Amino acid sequence: MLLLRSAGALVATLLAAAIVSGIDAATASSASATPAATSPAIASGPDSPVPADFWLATAGGDVWSFGAAAGYGSPSTLSLAHPIVGIAPTNSDGGYWLVGSDGGVFAYGDAGFFGSTGAIHLNKPVVGMAPTPDGAGYWLVASDGGIFAYGDAGFFGSTGAIRLSQPIVGMAPAPDGAGYWLVASDGGIFAFGDAGFAGSMGAAPTPDPAEKIVSSATGMGYWVVDQNGTVHAFGDAEGAPPPQGLMFGAVTPGDSAVLYAFAQLGKPYVWGGNGPVGYDCSGLTLASWKHTTGVSFARVANDQYHTAGQAVALSDLQTGDLVFWGSNQSDWTSVYHTALYVGGGRIVEATGDEVQLDALGTWGDGDLMPVGRRP
Repeated sequence: MLLLRSAGALVATLLAAAIVSGIDAATASSASATPAATSPAIASGPDSPVPADFWLATAGGDVWSFGAAAGYGSPSTLSLAHPIVGIAPTNSDGGYWLVGSDGGVFAYGDAGFFGSTGAIHLNKPVVGMAPTPDGAGYWLVASDGGIFAYGDAGFFGSTGAIRLSQPIVGMAPAPDGAGYWLVASDGGIFAFGDAGFAGSMGAAPTPDPAEKIVSSATGMGYWVVDQNGTVHAFGDAEGAPPPQGLMFGAVTPGDSAVLYAFAQLGKPYVWGGNGPVGYDCSGLTLASWKHTTGVSFARVANDQYHTAGQAVALSDLQTGDLVFWGSNQSDWTSVYHTALYVGGGRIVEATGDEVQLDALGTWGDGDLMPVGRRP
C-alpha cells in the first residue's frame, strides 16, 4: 500500500510491495520522515485495469503508503543490524509486520508480536513472512524453504532438506491456516498441509522474479505476484488479490532505472529539467537509464519514441520500458509525454507539479502510443 509523493522520497525497494486494488492516480504518505536510498518493497496486487492501493517498504526500514493505505510506523529511525526483507499486512489492513533477514520482526498498527529468529543462528537468511488467517501468529520463511512458526501458526512441512533450483522468496497460508504454499523466485510452487497445487510459473519465469504468492478466498487457487507488481492467476484466482506486501530490488537494467526514478519521487516538475533538483518527463526517463546503466538516448520525448532502443508491444512491457502519449498514434513527431513503466499497470512520471507514481491509464488510452521502447 504505497504511493509516494513526498519530496526526496525513495519509493523503490520492491523487495515486496503490497498493493490493494482501488487506486487511479496516487496520493502517498510516508510513515517515516527521511527515506534511505535503498530498494523499496511494494505491497501490490495484479496487473489489472484498476491499479491497487499499497505499501512500499525499503531495506532500510522506510514504509510508504499509497492510495487508501494508511501508514502505521516504521523502524527507519533505528540502527538496523540486518536489512528489511519483507512486509505483510494484517487481515484488517490496520497494521503490518516488517521482517529482517535475520528474522527480526517489527509490528505496527494492530499487528501483534509473537516471536522471532533474531537471536537464532540461521543456515539461510529469512526472506519473508505470512500471518495466520486470524492474525494471532505468523510464519517466517528462509531462502532454503525452512519454516519458523509463531503464535497459532502450525508447521506442515518445508523444503529445507530439498535441493532447490531457485531460492524460496515467499509463502502464503491456506484460508483455514492448515497448510501453506511456498513460492520460488522462478515462480515454482511447493504445497504443504491442505494447500493444493494449482499451477506454477516454474517452466516460464518472467524477467522480474516472483515475490509473493496469495491465496484465493477458497484456497482452490492463488496469484503469483512478481516484484514489479505483475500478477499471474492460477486455479480459481481471478481479478485482484487482497493487499500484500512486496519488496523490489534491481534484477534487470530496467529495474535499476525504475529504482532511480523512485528515488526522485516528490521532486518538482521543471520544464527542461534534467535533475537532480527537478525533471520534466523525458529528462526523468533519460536520467533514470543514464545514471544507473550508462545507457543514453535522445533527450526529447518524441525523439525518444522514434529512436530509443527497440520497440516493444504494449502487451510485452517490462519494468523500465518507456511508454508514450501523442496526439496522432501514427506520427512520432506528435508525441508529447513519456514515462517509465513499473509493472502492475503503473508508471513513474514527471508531470503536473512533481515526479509521481500513477496508473498507466491515468492519461486515458486514446493518446497512448501503440508501442513502448526498451533502451
